[in-house]
Order: sequence, then C-alpha cells, then structure tokens
Amino acid sequence: MSWETEVDAIRHRKTIAAEQGGADAVAKQHAAGRLTIRERIDRLADTGSFREQGPLTGHAEYNDAGELKAFTPGNYVLGIGTLDGRRCVIGGEDFTLRGGSPSPAGLRKSVYAEELALQLQIPLVRLLEGAGGSVTKQPGPGQMPRGDAVNAAPRFQSIMQVMGAVPVVSAALGPVAGFPAARLVASHFSVMTRDTAQVMIGGPALVERALGQTLTKEELGGAAVHLKSGVVDNVAEDENDALRQIRRFLSYLPLNVWEQPPPVAIQDDPQREEEALLDIVPEERRKSYKMRRVIDLIVDRESFFELAPYYGRTQITGLARLNGESVGILANDPYFYAGAMTAEGAQKVRRFVDLCDTFHLPIVSLVDEPGFMIGPESEKAATIRHGTATLFSVMQSSVPWASVIVRKVYGVAGAAHFGPGGYVLSWPSAEAGALPIEGGVAVAFRREIAEADDPDAKRRELEGLASAGRSPFPRAEAFGVHDLIDPRKTRGMLCDWMDWTRTLRQNLKGGRAYSFRP
Repeated sequence: MSWETEVDAIRHRKTIAAEQGGADAVAKQHAAGRLTIRERIDRLADTGSFREQGPLTGHAEYNDAGELKAFTPGNYVLGIGTLDGRRCVIGGEDFTLRGGSPSPAGLRKSVYAEELALQLQIPLVRLLEGAGGSVTKQPGPGQMPRGDAVNAAPRFQSIMQVMGAVPVVSAALGPVAGFPAARLVASHFSVMTRDTAQVMIGGPALVERALGQTLTKEELGGAAVHLKSGVVDNVAEDENDALRQIRRFLSYLPLNVWEQPPPVAIQDDPQREEEALLDIVPEERRKSYKMRRVIDLIVDRESFFELAPYYGRTQITGLARLNGESVGILANDPYFYAGAMTAEGAQKVRRFVDLCDTFHLPIVSLVDEPGFMIGPESEKAATIRHGTATLFSVMQSSVPWASVIVRKVYGVAGAAHFGPGGYVLSWPSAEAGALPIEGGVAVAFRREIAEADDPDAKRRELEGLASAGRSPFPRAEAFGVHDLIDPRKTRGMLCDWMDWTRTLRQNLKGGRAYSFRP
C-alpha cells in the first residue's frame, strides 16, 4: 500500500496556496507597486530558511464523491525563518485574497503568531497590509453566531504579553486599517512605506459615512501624517528599505528578555578621540549645533540607528553601539525649541526608555535640556503630565545610565536625562540650574529691569553676570559629577563604562514589573 495519492493531494493544495489570490490578483498587487506577502518573506528571511506553519490552512469545497473541487488558502502566511542567522516568527496578511481582510482561517493563524513567538521566545515580525472585520462576514438571520467563547482568552492578551518578552516589529506595506493598525502600534519598532502604505483606524468610506468628511487614504493616514503623529517610528522609501530597517533594528536586540544582545566585531578604536568635539558646542550660548554629529563622533562608526526622527523633534532617540555592544542613545536637539521637553517629546522619551529597559540596553544620555516647553500650547498638551510620566519611567528603569552634560540642564525636565545610580560626565560647556539664565533673570529681577532707564540693556547686563557665574567647575569640585572632561575623551570613557557595567548588564534578565504611571 502506498500513500502516493494523498501525498499528491498535499502537493496539489500547496501549489494552489502558493498561487495566493491567483495570477490576476498578484498582477494587480504588483501594478500598485507592492510585493505579495510571500515575496516579502522571501526577501526578508535568510535564503531557504523560512518554514511555513499551516500551509494547508484554508477553505475547501468537495463534490459528492469527496473529491476536492476548489481550495481557497487562508489569507495569512505564517512561519519561522532566520534573519542574519537568528530565528524569528514572520507573518503577514495576503492582500491578494479578500484585500487582506481576515478569513476565519487567516484570523486563526494571525492570532497564533504572537503565541508562537511567546512559546519559542524569539522575535516576531509582522508584515501588515489589510483591514479588520467586515459587515459582510457577520452572521445572517437564522445562521449560527460566530465569535469567541465567553471564557476565551482576550485577543489582545497575547499581543500584550509578547511585547514584554520578545522584540516585536511591524511594517505597514500597504493600506492598514482597524485591527491590523492596532497590531502595528503594538510593536517595539514600526515602519511604513512612504508612497504605498496608509495607516487608519477607519478608511475613507467609514469616515465619510460617520463624519461627512471626504478624504483619501493618503490624507487620512499617509506617511506625511504619521511621521509627525508618532503612530510609526520610521518611514521607508520602499519595501526593500522597510525590510532593511527591520533587520537593522533587530540586530541591536536580544532574541528575548532572558538573553543579552549579540556583540558585533568592529574595526573602531574604543579610545578614539575626535578633534571636532572640542569646538562643536559654540561658546555663544544662543548659537546651536548638530547633536546628531556629536552622536556620530562618539559611538561606533555608522552604528547610530535613529527612531522616530520627526516625532517629538526636541528629543533624539535611537540605537547604537559602543565597542561593538548595543546601547540606547537619548539626546536633545537644540535646533527645535532649544531642545525643550514638549508633550510629544516626553511621550517619545518614555516609550524609548521602556524599550531599553525591556531588553536591558544601557542608556547613554547626551544632555542639553532647557526644561519643559512653556506657553499656552504646552499647557493644552498636558506637557507636565506627560513629562512626569517620563520621569517615572526613567526612575523605574533598572539599566545602567551614563549621562554626559553637553550644555544645559535646567528644571524638572532635566531629571529625565539621568537614571538611578547613573554615571555622570560633564563637558566644560555645561551649565545647570533651576531655570535657564534668560528666564531666571526675567523672574528674579523683574522690578529692577522694569525700573531701569534702558530695560533691554539692564536685562543683557544681568544675563551676562549670571552667565559668567555658571561655571562647570563648582559642580565638579562638589562631586556633583563623576568627572569634568575634555569632550574628545567622551567615547573612550563611555567604552570604559560599558566594560565596568558588563557584569551588571549580564545579570539583568527577565521581564519587568512597574507601578502605575501618571
């Protein structure tokens, strides 16, 4: 007896599944400038490494003799592959079938993606393109109701759990709405393609019916919208760029919270001194400088990977390496409101600190913080609430911190750049206090300035006197910093600090537990 007939049937169904929605649907997908889900997985995963889970999942129709008449594959492709030799779960909607709106079989596989990543303790990559539920799939009169049993685990439970256990990365590679949009933001890193992706809670038809507003998908949720909204971290020029960013982000992280990130062999001297650091900060306090250039000169060459560059722009966040080891980088951008902490900036920093703390990445903070942004718009945005929540995040973090005071440290917001038990270095350009000089003088000498013959001249005089008194030496003399250093030695001292904290970092394993954050 042979099972050849059954094996042929398996092969036949897998062939049909590989055809996805059919040649016409695939051609339409390509004409829209988008790859199919199987093409995306092939380009992302190491060659030949992908092992699909549930390739025969779908809907079959049989004739009276029990022979297969038709087979429609489930419209979610899921499996295990490797990225640069490291295993991960990869899944995504098949837009060539039902526009990615989940079929019963496809939905079951998508729900299993988080459970599989949790079970195997490996990263999860979602390649998203599709919508959530549809009224066309609701049960009609007299039909059996569908849905989960009342005692079933909530669908978002595993989505929440996986975020605390393994790296989760999601890419919007076409229109993404409803449940997939929620999955997109439930990620440690999210990216969307610039010209082919849109992310929406509800699409144009729903918005027009509910609100009477006629908008395109691009107007509702295109890259121009979400670069600034914070819904996605980064925007990719095309799908290949999105897949490249996914690989790069994961390269800084461990497989799970019980492991350490893999070190990378580098050809960069840990004691390298960059002459440009000596005069990169202008002596004139009102002049700005390029903080990203400071970062590039300190970390391993070409290792800085910025996150959310157009959201909360007063704060810079990203991943980098020091002597081949992964670190989180937090810095102020003096080109935007002098680096002041806005509501958006606070939310960005809070999320970044949580990312680093989840995966036990040490944080290097380059500080030029004038304080919380002030003014009516800042008050309307609840900046003090978001800022205080960020302070809680920093104070509850358990990873090593190294803070380098590059220029300003003022007000309550300044505390968001210094973790518990942190290593603190200061450049000679550093200044600190309760208020920036200009604001402090305006408050403390309000009457004296108002009564002067030339109020502007008096203000400048007082600001000059205050500025002259903001020397970094008294703080160093009082052991308020670990060292006041030549800026050129910053890289070497941070690489030494990474070496000192290695045992501590290796002992940081497992998930986190936090109290309520306001």
